[in-house]
Amino acid sequence: MVKILLVDDEPLLLESLEIILTMSGDYEVCGKAGNGVEALDLLSQDVPDVMLVDLNMPGMGGIELIPKVRSEHPDIKIIVLTTFYDEKSIASAIAGGASGYLLKDSGKDAILNAVEQAVKGQSVLDIKVMQKLNAMMASGTSLQEEGNGKSGGASNTASGKDLSEYGLTEREKEICRLICEGCTNAQIASILYISEGTVKNYVSTIYDKFNEHDRTRLVLKLKDYTF
Repeated sequence: MVKILLVDDEPLLLESLEIILTMSGDYEVCGKAGNGVEALDLLSQDVPDVMLVDLNMPGMGGIELIPKVRSEHPDIKIIVLTTFYDEKSIASAIAGGASGYLLKDSGKDAILNAVEQAVKGQSVLDIKVMQKLNAMMASGTSLQEEGNGKSGGASNTASGKDLSEYGLTEREKEICRLICEGCTNAQIASILYISEGTVKNYVSTIYDKFNEHDRTRLVLKLKDYTF
């Protein structure tokens, strides 16, 4: 059973998340923490597979906690669950190692899906978060710069390199473009009139060609290329 650590300073939300995850039958909530300090203490006792982490908490928030966890426990999948989706928060969380970023109003199904995808090594971004991320990439601002509160300049503009250096087929390039637009595999399948299983096979091949197996980081790598 997949073990999950919940980190949030809202007791009611912690209880709700525990109920949602436990009732699914696939997950065990192995701990609940009210901030990053408490989370690190729990990690010294039991290491979960996945962490759901808020960003704004007293003592130590998620922005500081995420890179600490990633450096000490690189196999733990961290999903941000927050109300904040400003550019700086998104950039700091993803640059720190978060493998997913959801908003608290996403709903039960979205949360369960995000955990399921994280366990499989995939990342899930809320559509609003993906739009902000795409806007950052379009402006030429790197995650590191945005996280540090700096805006991108001319030197950070996408280079427009040719994707052909990776040996992508035209279909794979098309799928890359749709991934960058924030489309899920199901949405890509609908747009291209192919099965979702076929899309998954294409995405797997694309991952191999880029030597990258995280959807968010693939998007960040693709920002330097033209389609």
